[in-house]
Amino acid sequence: MNRIDFNDLVRNISRKLYGYAYRILRDQTAAEDTVQEVFIRLWKMNAKLDEYKSVEALALTMTKNYCIDQLRKNKQYESGNNPDTSFLKTQEPTPHEEMEKNEIASILNKIIERLPETYRELIKLRDIEGLSYEEIADIKGENINKLRVNISRARKLIRDQYLKYTYEFRGY
Repeated sequence: MNRIDFNDLVRNISRKLYGYAYRILRDQTAAEDTVQEVFIRLWKMNAKLDEYKSVEALALTMTKNYCIDQLRKNKQYESGNNPDTSFLKTQEPTPHEEMEKNEIASILNKIIERLPETYRELIKLRDIEGLSYEEIADIKGENINKLRVNISRARKLIRDQYLKYTYEFRGY
């Protein structure tokens, strides 16, 4: 691959790689660094790139693997294996944050209790008990696609009711 082809590749997939890295890392700088590192590695593989059917697929795989490596490093770093990192550990939530969290949970529970029974059951099974779609389909004896649609509709109802509540609460 020559430099012009490589520049075209960079132009064509850099945004996709950045978005992918950002979704994994949740950090703008880390995502940018990841994309840059992947392109450096691709450039170093220059002669071998022609062997791959899809360089874009290779780049996405490299991005995913690099992000996972970064998350592992950060997890190990934050877990206290390094004695100078105790300041990185997250702090306990403040009483105000705890109160807000409890209030939101209470509001959501009230909204869920007002849902039609079928939606309420699905939300409890999926989002509260954490069952998979397959497990719910087995329990309910329903088509998995129908379950996905109903859960999506139930979540939309919850979201709409919650937004309505917050809108009214703020006095708009």
